[in-house]
Amino acid sequence: MTFEAFFGLVSAAMATGLLFARFARPNAKILYSNNAVIAPFKEGKALMVRIINQRSSQLINIEAQIIFSWMHEKEGRRIRHYHTLPLDRQKVTFFPLHWTIVHEIDEKSPLHNKDKEYLKRSEAEMFVLISATDETYSQIVHSRSSYRFDEIVWGAKFKDIFVRGNEGKAIGVNMNRIHDFEHVELG
Repeated sequence: MTFEAFFGLVSAAMATGLLFARFARPNAKILYSNNAVIAPFKEGKALMVRIINQRSSQLINIEAQIIFSWMHEKEGRRIRHYHTLPLDRQKVTFFPLHWTIVHEIDEKSPLHNKDKEYLKRSEAEMFVLISATDETYSQIVHSRSSYRFDEIVWGAKFKDIFVRGNEGKAIGVNMNRIHDFEHVELG
């Protein structure tokens, strides 16, 4: 009888702990733009992805990676390659609203001199990986998304997502505008 009572208490405590751990675990809740864009940037162009923090709490020490994946023919076999793209800013300390992640397409970029036809032929895909610390739980959270070659819009830039007040100053972000872009000429 003592063993049964002890086993019952331990079982109830473990079940409660497992349920709490399952449902109390923080998640990133990051909203990604539907499309990545190839937009004008500095004197050239860049691959851009826009993300928004959907949480009421902030994320801190957020770090982003974009991994470029493509198929390449070698000795009659198609092999998938991966390359981590250098970012204009890979890490931000504080993420209360939104962030446009930028990879400049210059001479060192694996996307240099590539066009959308090349990305289609090589079945290219961009993987976006986010790691951050949730300030409420002080735990690291992760999020990921990807953009296939047909989800990358060439010659476009993201539209402004800020809500402006009477004096023209930004007073907030309209999360519904995260996916909005406009076509532009690439230099």
